[in-house]
Amino acid sequence: MNLLKHMGYSHDSKIRPETLKSMDKVKPKVWEYKDGFYSRYSRANEEQRALYEPTLDLINDFFKANWPAMSNEEKMRWKYQRYMQDYLGCISSVDDNVGRVLDYLDENGLSENTIVVYTSDQGFYLGEHGWFDKRFIYDESFKTPLLIRWPNKIKAGATCDEMVQNLDFAQTFLEAAQIKSPASMQGESLMPLLKGNNKLWTRDAVYYHYYEYPGVHKVKRHYGIVNKEYKLVHFYHDVDEWELYDRKKDLQEMNSIYDDPDYNDIVNELKIKLTELRVKYKDSEELDKHFIEITKENKKH
Repeated sequence: MNLLKHMGYSHDSKIRPETLKSMDKVKPKVWEYKDGFYSRYSRANEEQRALYEPTLDLINDFFKANWPAMSNEEKMRWKYQRYMQDYLGCISSVDDNVGRVLDYLDENGLSENTIVVYTSDQGFYLGEHGWFDKRFIYDESFKTPLLIRWPNKIKAGATCDEMVQNLDFAQTFLEAAQIKSPASMQGESLMPLLKGNNKLWTRDAVYYHYYEYPGVHKVKRHYGIVNKEYKLVHFYHDVDEWELYDRKKDLQEMNSIYDDPDYNDIVNELKIKLTELRVKYKDSEELDKHFIEITKENKKH
């Protein structure tokens, strides 16, 4: 996930495969020729391509003329600027189109009886820790936006900092529609929080597990428990490392205090709760090993 070494030319920086092939000293990954550019770009129609081609021309012409003579620092800064311009352009487009949806609701008399939920995939690293993408349990990629508008039900401008997850959405929508949720679902309806009844909310910690390794970005397999005060993480598979962060004192999670004897009681308490959450969500060491074996078998084929 290093900006200089791992960010792709085509997929991430919008360099055409033809440009890369014409440059002797640029050595992209093989997959960049296959699907790093055109697999995504082919989704655009002719009108959309006509609007975007002049921008791609500028990017590619600059890259071809300047990249060979750039220092590593200059290359990293260029990749970062390309990344941020794409990211912020995407965000701007999302904002525009959320506005179109809200305008449509207003214009058609639907605003008063429509629940609008604005959320996303995991948060992204925008250069924090020198990274891009997501996957880690660390704060920047652990959090996701969640805004909900429900006239006459949710007080405008109200905020809440309880521990909620995307697996809570389904139960929330079902309850809003007065439909009983299946017992097999693992989330909790957000309805008490939406109505301001925070005392009825029972969750005080959330569970996270990432197991796509070996895989893209090489993020190690890890799971953990997060509450408002602490984050306990276990990296496993070909490593065995524990980390503990004080979320109140160390906002950027730069200093693991797992080995600090002053936090022994906290570690022991969180490990017990972590085990309980793994049982609750039907996760286990057996499943860890099972998915590791599946990955090994897939790599053979």
